[in-house]
Amino acid sequence: MAQNDPHDGEAHDDTEYNRRSFLTGAGSASMVGLLASTGLVSADDDGRDPGPKEDELLIGVSSSVSDIEAEVGPEIPGDAWIEHTNETIHYAVISLPESTPESARETIIDTLEDIDQIEYAEENATLEALSQPNDPYYGQQHAPQQVNCEQAWETTYGSDDVVISIVDQGIQYDHPVLADNMDDSVSDHGNVFVGRGSDPYPVSGNEQHGTHVGGIAAAGTDNGTGHAGISNCSMLSARALDQNGQGSLSDIADAIQWSVDAGADIINLSLGSSSGFRTLAAACQYAADNDVLLVGAAGNSSAYGAMYPAAYDEVVAVSALNSNDSLASFSNYGPAIDLAAPGSQVISAVPWDNYTRMSGTSMSAPVVAGVAGLVLSAYPDLTGAELRAHLQSTAVDVGLSSNAQGHGRVDAGEAVTTVPEGYTGETPSDGTDGDNEDEENEGDDDEQDDQDEQDDVAGRLLAFITEPEANSAAYEFTAEGAVEFADAPYESPSGGNIEGGTYTSEDFIDEDGDTVHAGGITGGGHGDAFDVDGAVTDIDLEQSDVMWVELDGEEMTPEEIIEETGGSDDDDDSSDEPTERLLAFITETDASNAGYEFTADGPVEFTEAPYESPSGGSIEGGTYTSEDFIDDDSDPVRAGGITGGGHGDAFTVTGPIHSIDLEQPDVMWVELEGDELSPEEIIDETGGDGDDDETGGDGDDDETPNCGDQTDGASADGELEGGWQGDSDRYTYALRTDSPCGATISLESSGGADVTLYLNTDGSVPDQQSYEESVDANGDLTLDLEGDEHLGLRVHASNGSATYAFEIEERGR
Repeated sequence: MAQNDPHDGEAHDDTEYNRRSFLTGAGSASMVGLLASTGLVSADDDGRDPGPKEDELLIGVSSSVSDIEAEVGPEIPGDAWIEHTNETIHYAVISLPESTPESARETIIDTLEDIDQIEYAEENATLEALSQPNDPYYGQQHAPQQVNCEQAWETTYGSDDVVISIVDQGIQYDHPVLADNMDDSVSDHGNVFVGRGSDPYPVSGNEQHGTHVGGIAAAGTDNGTGHAGISNCSMLSARALDQNGQGSLSDIADAIQWSVDAGADIINLSLGSSSGFRTLAAACQYAADNDVLLVGAAGNSSAYGAMYPAAYDEVVAVSALNSNDSLASFSNYGPAIDLAAPGSQVISAVPWDNYTRMSGTSMSAPVVAGVAGLVLSAYPDLTGAELRAHLQSTAVDVGLSSNAQGHGRVDAGEAVTTVPEGYTGETPSDGTDGDNEDEENEGDDDEQDDQDEQDDVAGRLLAFITEPEANSAAYEFTAEGAVEFADAPYESPSGGNIEGGTYTSEDFIDEDGDTVHAGGITGGGHGDAFDVDGAVTDIDLEQSDVMWVELDGEEMTPEEIIEETGGSDDDDDSSDEPTERLLAFITETDASNAGYEFTADGPVEFTEAPYESPSGGSIEGGTYTSEDFIDDDSDPVRAGGITGGGHGDAFTVTGPIHSIDLEQPDVMWVELEGDELSPEEIIDETGGDGDDDETGGDGDDDETPNCGDQTDGASADGELEGGWQGDSDRYTYALRTDSPCGATISLESSGGADVTLYLNTDGSVPDQQSYEESVDANGDLTLDLEGDEHLGLRVHASNGSATYAFEIEERGR
């Protein structure tokens, strides 16, 4: 698409998509006469103020009514007037005087709902953008890598025939990284539904949410500019939220309907309300009926249940993950979740020609919308329902409950390279999508070489930042591999610079073989930064009360950074410790004194579940002090209790569960992390042995098996061509010994490339940004195994070509 001319700051009122004429159609002229005869006044839409509409009601009318204003007009009070009608999804907006008491509003609603041709009446509620407030960051991306875009981009970067509409704040459509992907089929690349005019351009630099969301889904990719969006699909801007991030229910419903009629294939809704509304549901149904995929943000309240519109069946509800594939602390969860995607510290564009990081399910939703665009580019004959099902079936299980991840984390590579079930339409192999090949051949060679050099950098940004009151705060760390001073591309929260090596007498980097020792002094709200190309093995902060540490712009504890970079001591089993899980015993309402017991390894504690039972009862352990118990002195730990009447008991369990005994299984069930499972499934899921009688014994010590009595393993080799994005081969390995206890992985390579093997133990294939362990070429990695692991491996080469070979030596008892 052609580059858009720079925005001149003026609204273009002559657009062919005038909001009122588009929504009311050819009958608007006759309506004026009718309104005059009834004594009503119709407001000019271009004169409506932006933001909440507290004095308006939405009147849903039967689809059989051909003239909405004629039907509604005679039924409303004489001091009310019709603001606007939508003939497509069949509703009218009426305004009431500001002085109308709440009791009178309720009477009007009740009266209108008694009329045969009126299906409902509801407030014109306010919906809001769903980003979580945070300090902005610039830096390296992780979202595209985390959802495996590199594999998808080998097939397609996205087709401009696929249109994604962003119903949100306005988008800075002449932003350097967005301009080429803005849809040119409508004037100003979109439309306005909140405020005046028809140009969806942001009204101020503080209106960032819409541009950021749009940049995640469809910023220019592989163009040497800014950050990489998920897709190169076309983008429409439907400005339905004002600069404060608020928009009325009617504005958002109209924006959804307009997006459908303007040709959108996918609509992103990074906004929400805790309540559902008939008008919003009707707009979503209209999109679904017209084969448009709706993607919605689940919400940022850390609460059980998705917000609306994500909670509607017609919308793909998306939860947010952090860079380690854990559920983000702010993300909502619950049975409505369809998919999960990165939503923590995601980098994207903001006005004016800038970039920043934001967190929220508002960020995870456009990741899914962008992946949907890639899939539809590869398989253009998919229906909206088929597209949704394909995204679900190719999602990756990251080990969370279905309430947290739905079908799993969206996976662009799997979704694009896997032909949808039953699909008979055009595919990439038919030559229908040449976007990738064309884009790879475009551009100046020198610019591409510069981009290659940037992308070949494998280091991570480690920053030590201080509060303004800090004075000469010292720190030290050790790491494996190269360490260099760096200048972070963002400021501290107090506006200080973050640059290493500025205090030449104190800041240092000392190399001792493969180990690097570095440190320095900073303060006054400033910070020091380093590029670290390897595992961080130790961090020491002299004044931890006024200094914190960030990795790639995300604040973490020293322990989290060490674990994230693979710096944990191989002899330290802390990284292999079982995860703390929520175990709940819940009853039917007719249950009375239902007893239960279980045994488990590791700490067991009473807790309160963050949700209620289906009958509305609380789920909290330890409430019956005379019956509920935890016996920490037994090995394994023994716990139990009594509950009933639709209530339940809850525990946090850190370790395998070996046995579960329910006294009344006909009126009690068990849940693990909010998912109802059988006792046998929970024991298997947590890695329990299923037999708590084997807690001791009188066996002969001489017969005790040793780790290494049994061995097995596998090997693989290959050749990689590391281009500007690098090249990878992926493997999985299932444990083979009877009782696995350990493994050693050795990696050899030859050639000019930097070769690294990345490892996860949960079966998921890691990437360069999200992994549990790693080993560089000509090195070994030693693992302690519990027996329930499934290894996922990625061998990645960058900065050249190389051959490699690796071997897994598994040890068992």
